[in-house]
Amino acid sequence: MARSPNMSGSRRLLARVRDTMAGAGTAQERLDRIATTIAADLVAEVCSIYVLRAGEVLELFANTGLTPEAVHLTRLNIGEGLIGVIAQRARPLALTNLQDHPAYAYRPETGEERYHSLAGVPILRDGRVTGVLAIQNRTQRQYTEEELETLETIAMVVAELIAGGELITSDELQAIEGLTMLPVSIEGVRLNGGLAIGTALRHERRISIDKLVAEDTDEEKRRFVGALGEMHGAIDKMLAASDMASGGEHREILETYRMFAEDAGWLARIHEAIETGLTAEAAVIKVRNDTRVRFRQQTDPYLRERLHDFEDLANRLLMHLAGDPDPAPKSAGPADIILFARNMGPAELLDYDRSHLKGLVLEEGSATTHVAIVAKALDIPVIGRAGDVMGVVENNDRVVLDGDNAEVHIRPSEEALQSFADTLNQRQQRIAAYSSLLDVPAETKDGLRMSLNINAGLFVDVQNMLDTGADGIGLYRTEIPFMESSDFPDVDRQAELYKRIIDQSAGKPVIFRTLDVGGDKGLPYWKMDEGENPAMGWRAVRVALDRPVLLRHQFRALIRAADGRDLKIMFPMITEVAEFDALRNILMREMKTAEKRGRKLPGALQVGTMLEVPALAFQMKSLLQRVDFVSVGSNDLFQFLFASDRGNPLLADRYDPLSPPALTLLGDLVRQCDDAGIPISLCGEIAGRPLDAMALVGLGFRNLSMAPSSIGPVKAMVRSLSVSDLKRYLDTLLQSHEHSLREKLREFAVDHGVII
Repeated sequence: MARSPNMSGSRRLLARVRDTMAGAGTAQERLDRIATTIAADLVAEVCSIYVLRAGEVLELFANTGLTPEAVHLTRLNIGEGLIGVIAQRARPLALTNLQDHPAYAYRPETGEERYHSLAGVPILRDGRVTGVLAIQNRTQRQYTEEELETLETIAMVVAELIAGGELITSDELQAIEGLTMLPVSIEGVRLNGGLAIGTALRHERRISIDKLVAEDTDEEKRRFVGALGEMHGAIDKMLAASDMASGGEHREILETYRMFAEDAGWLARIHEAIETGLTAEAAVIKVRNDTRVRFRQQTDPYLRERLHDFEDLANRLLMHLAGDPDPAPKSAGPADIILFARNMGPAELLDYDRSHLKGLVLEEGSATTHVAIVAKALDIPVIGRAGDVMGVVENNDRVVLDGDNAEVHIRPSEEALQSFADTLNQRQQRIAAYSSLLDVPAETKDGLRMSLNINAGLFVDVQNMLDTGADGIGLYRTEIPFMESSDFPDVDRQAELYKRIIDQSAGKPVIFRTLDVGGDKGLPYWKMDEGENPAMGWRAVRVALDRPVLLRHQFRALIRAADGRDLKIMFPMITEVAEFDALRNILMREMKTAEKRGRKLPGALQVGTMLEVPALAFQMKSLLQRVDFVSVGSNDLFQFLFASDRGNPLLADRYDPLSPPALTLLGDLVRQCDDAGIPISLCGEIAGRPLDAMALVGLGFRNLSMAPSSIGPVKAMVRSLSVSDLKRYLDTLLQSHEHSLREKLREFAVDHGVII
């Protein structure tokens, strides 16, 4: 078939490589011609193709530009020289002056000393390194991203030639099975603490591509059109299903799939890739990779979030091309799963068997990413922004996930694995010891009773409350169900959910926080501008007051769910008393409306506020005349107090909540609430850390809300503490001007036998 006259140079090169692959001659002769073709088309003076041999040795198999005698003579170990580094890291490398690189290793038999620049890519097949493809120039050439992409595409074809068994024996290929990747440790950002050891599972269905170069371009086009039609039909069928017709968790995702599947530009790019000589599968993969590059350059977070939808669509299309459109059940796989993903939706995470799911690693993601919030509610360790982790990890790799230190260790050594296993065993022994405290009260040695509650957002959290012996739910995040939904939940859906939460709580109190969305905590069906500073932007009650219909619907649902039982509601992000008054007035109007309609009103209604904005601390006298309770939201309060972004890793440890100014502010809030007879609690990360919680008890807090996994450790601390001793010591410490009181409080705990 005639090719388009405006094909780019890279497409012409791929066509020539395809013709060479299909041409006459031995595999070695074809590989030699491929090297010559690549050098000519990319205006390179050297093109080298290294093939992985048994013993993890890279052998120069084909070359143009270097000394001919070097072929089959030059060998490099993995990690040796620049070629060895490319193989070890399994990543492209481009250098304008290769001899300045610390890994440069001169091999005199090659005659390469006169070449200064290098661009090399790993040759990958099924995610394993099988060789390296590199070009070089005498000048200090600046290789472009497009040139590296072209080399990666050609490397896909070369990988098939290597796998054919003609260059090296089939026995040796089976012995190699690609480069067994070395141990890798990647740092990220802590999204939820904890330690887990398990087996890696990539959140994708990898399709094995047997052929990259087409024999019949017209046939590949027919296959593509047929698979596309099947996928359209499958999506339409899912959308028409009874559980999707009126909305559901997956409908918005499926609508997005259908929109992308009909995108003319996307289809045209795949057709063009097929015309260059790629199979339909290879064309989809190439366009998917191109799309990934473009979307990752976007600064709009909404568009970057859509990258996951695009990649999932491409994977579904590959499944249809392979004749296997049904995804594998999410319950399949190893018993202890550490899940890896570039990004994913919260509903997709919940598809996995929670009894097997031990941790989550995201290449993207932040503390407010929807899936991270859900994973935290499931109480598994989570890290985000984990570099290029999807380019490193493979299914069934042994993995250690250290959420506390925001690190993931892939394929750790036996010694490191044993060390982590010992640490995990010690933690599990402590957890077992905490189970003995399940039915005993959180009471100090000098008789002060504490109320320990959990933070919740999913229905599964109710069971967590019962399993840990918590006293109730101190914070129910009503926005999480909104994040999981494909559209705004109506009053009926909300009421049903809230009623289930109350019904299953066994009479224990539940505090419902009204919708806290906006800023960087968006909803998939409502595009909201983050603004330059999302944490201090249009969010929480600011959204509610500007869009009161959302709040009225939520109040109606809560009143209906209570069904005559007690109801506790609190408002987030209150900045001034006038905002609280406005919100309470809306609630009271909904109460009157419900009464007029003959609905059963809550037995007792209590309305409180979260104290997260420092400005509210200066209005306590007026506030305490209006509220039934106060809950300090320490995460945001300290972020605003210290003018320090808690999501910025450079500032994560700069300011300590156990510092004189922070503790003094909390102590003042407790005293004012106690004097007014208004209950005060604290909800935040510090409530769940035993040492920090010890300081809070010393300040006078008697009600804390935390992650379910923290109930046992904090209760053990409380029962080993004498508050009178701590209070005297803390009063003295607060007079100091030190950066942090953490170490001195730790010394107190050790000296007084407090379990932290």
